[in-house]
This record gives sequence, C-alpha cells and structure tokens, in this order.
Amino acid sequence: MHKLKYWLAAARLRTLPLSVSGIIVGSSLSGYTNRQFNQILEIQTKDYYIFFGALFTTIVFQILSNFANDYGDGVKGTDTLRKGEARMVSSGKISSKQMKNATITFALIGLMLSINLVFYAFKGYNLGYVFLFLGLGIASIVAAIKYTVGNNAYGYSGFGDVFVFIFFGLLSVCGSYFLYTKTLNLNIILPAISIGMLSVAVLNLNNMRDIENDKTNNKNTLVVKKGYAWAKQYHLILVLLPLILSCVYVYFNYKSLTQFVFFVAFIPLFFHLKKIRFNKNPELLDGELKKVALSTFLYAVLFSIFN
Repeated sequence: MHKLKYWLAAARLRTLPLSVSGIIVGSSLSGYTNRQFNQILEIQTKDYYIFFGALFTTIVFQILSNFANDYGDGVKGTDTLRKGEARMVSSGKISSKQMKNATITFALIGLMLSINLVFYAFKGYNLGYVFLFLGLGIASIVAAIKYTVGNNAYGYSGFGDVFVFIFFGLLSVCGSYFLYTKTLNLNIILPAISIGMLSVAVLNLNNMRDIENDKTNNKNTLVVKKGYAWAKQYHLILVLLPLILSCVYVYFNYKSLTQFVFFVAFIPLFFHLKKIRFNKNPELLDGELKKVALSTFLYAVLFSIFN
C-alpha cells in the first residue's frame, strides 16, 4: 500500500484535469460544427469511442510525462533540494530503475492507445491521416520523455513553454477536433491558443516556484533566463489573454449571453494574479498551481457546455 501511495504521488494526479482540458474543448467544438443543433445530444457510438479514446490516451501521456520528469530530474539531482511536493526518485521512495521501467511501460501503453484510436477514427479515410496522427502520437511520447531526460533535455534550455503550448493547446484542441470532423476550422484556433496559454501559465508558475533550485542545478527555464520580475509580467499575459481571446471567439460566434459563463472560471484567477503581483517568496507559490490547473479545467468545461 505504501508503494502504491508513492506511485500515485509520482503520477501527480492533480495535473490530469489540466491535461484533458484541450480534449474536452476540441471534442465539444467538433460536435457543434459537425452536426445540427437538434442532433448534438444524439452522440454517435463512434463519437463516444473517439472521445474516451482521446481522453485515456492523453491521461497516459500525462502520467508518462510526470514519470519521465521525476526520473530525469531525479538522476540529474535537480530535485534534491527542491521545495514543494516531493519527487519520488530524488527522495528515494522509488528507485531510478523502477521509474525508468514505468516510463517505458507507459510509453508503450500510450503508443498502443494512439494506434488504436487513430485507426478507429480514420477507418475508411485517407491513409495519410493515419500516418500523420501516428507521427503526432510518437512526437508526443518523445516530447514527454525529452522534457527532462537526456543530455539535451529541452526543459533545461527554456523551450518547455513552447512544447507545452503546442501539445497541450494547439495539438490537443485541434487534433481532437480533427479526429471527429476530418477537417479544421479557423474558429477553433482561439480556444486552442487559450488552453495552450493557460497550460503554459501552470508551467511558468512551477518554474517561478523552483527558480532558485533551477539556477543551482543549471536548469535554464525561461524564468531563470529572464528573471522573476519578468516572469510575473509574462504570467499576467498568459492568464489574461485567454480571457480576451475567448471573448473574441464568442463575439464572432454569438448565440446568447450564456456563452460568457466561462468568465466564472477566471474569477479565482484574478485573486491568483493579485497574489503573484505581491509575492516576494517563490517558495509560497506551490498552492497556486492547483488553482490555475483547476480553473483551466473549469474554463474548458464551461466553454464547452455553453459554446
């Protein structure tokens, strides 16, 4: 039972709602675009399969990323003196060999889920779609692992923000949308950017909290490169621009005032931004991570229901 507790801690369950936010938005938008309004609730069996297939695949990828991150930072010694939630490899709760094997296992599970989902979604369609999405699935696995693992880990060079924006935002929303519709619509770009930026906000907050530890271990995140004051301004943009872009989306796709209900998800974020503005001790930011992650998930749910 103790071992299970450690593995659940390594999986970082609190990150899972954030990881599926893009799938929820992309799936919802495909429903409103691909069917008439009176058919929206008559969800086909195939749509259910694609939705849950994409959902489970994304969750596996997220756990894979968390395991790989724990392993990569653990073997490099980056997490030895870190603040906040303990990491399993660095604390000795799980050995580096066990974590490496778990990472490989989840990579294989993620690959199998991706193959199953892609062949099901594109059965009878252009074979090029199959190869394209299989390539994206493999790219997701590589990106999850290479964030902290290896000598050229991109998380140590300040490129983590770019990859999170692409995979959690653009690929998650647009990719899931394409699985249903087999086409793309410019309308979905604004919600995709919004989800991507809010996801990057979580990463930026994590990097703000760990700035001193990362400096010591030569983990050159954007926060380390640009400084804490810059990171605060960057964070403000990452949180507020999605609100603006979502309002622009509603303006061009207006049906009723209820479409603005997603604004509720930003209320706790306003208080969050106030804390960030006056914070002088990065170590106190750990509790804010959950707020941003859950607010992003709430935004995804409300936006999906009312748009």
